[in-house]
Amino acid sequence: MSKVQNAPASPVRADGPVPGRADLSVPVGACIRVLHGFYEGLELPVDRAWWVIGRGRGADAMLAEPTISRAHAAIGFQPEAGFFIQDLGSTNGTLLNGERTQRTRLADGDQIQMGKLQLRVGIPEAGS
Repeated sequence: MSKVQNAPASPVRADGPVPGRADLSVPVGACIRVLHGFYEGLELPVDRAWWVIGRGRGADAMLAEPTISRAHAAIGFQPEAGFFIQDLGSTNGTLLNGERTQRTRLADGDQIQMGKLQLRVGIPEAGS
């Protein structure tokens, strides 16, 4: 009888969209607010250029919600493009304002759905 060994988990943030730019600053005040789900009312600051949401220990926003993947989606920031949401190959997908998305630019007030979690995006006005 052969033994099966578990492979070590790979790091969640291995391939962010801004390689080598850990020092990239994001506009102060960007946040995600949980509208529905176990964490309703929780507001989390998006304080880096690659911010992973998931239920795995390597996620920046680790939420123990069984309907989301370990590394479900990421909020990214690039100076020339602004904030965006990117699905990270999740099982149940990521919806932005009711439409499934792989990668889309974010605007203030956008709603993100991941499994049973519903989130609202807060992005500061340019120049504030």
